[in-house]
Amino acid sequence: MINIQIAKNLKELMKQYNINQVGISKEIGVAQSAVSAWLSGKKEPITLSLWLLDDYFDCTIDELVGRSE
Repeated sequence: MINIQIAKNLKELMKQYNINQVGISKEIGVAQSAVSAWLSGKKEPITLSLWLLDDYFDCTIDELVGRSE
């Protein structure tokens, strides 16, 4: 499932950038509950959120969703 891959990759990026759920939610302007749902694999980020995450972490959507390394 793609949401499990996103959760795994997002957790790794957050670890590398030393940022928690509250921090990333403030940085990209989404609710902390949304970040929590992404990290638990319950929901997938919408396209706009993927763009914001990719900009923040300086990666691509493909990398975030696990389509490339």
